[in-house]
Amino acid sequence: MTELRQNVSIDWTVRESARAGIKVMVRRILKKQGLPPDLQGEVTPTVLAQAELLSVIWAAA
Repeated sequence: MTELRQNVSIDWTVRESARAGIKVMVRRILKKQGLPPDLQGEVTPTVLAQAELLSVIWAAA
């Protein structure tokens, strides 16, 4: 999560290029945590939604 927090910009939810970069980062983190590649497709949207909600809090901090 620290990697995400450091790289999340305010407009990442709007710009597709920024969102794609965050998505790649999420997949790398999931792989590093040992999640099988076949499950990444199911988990990635959930993690992105959580990161989107958390980015509001991170921006305020």
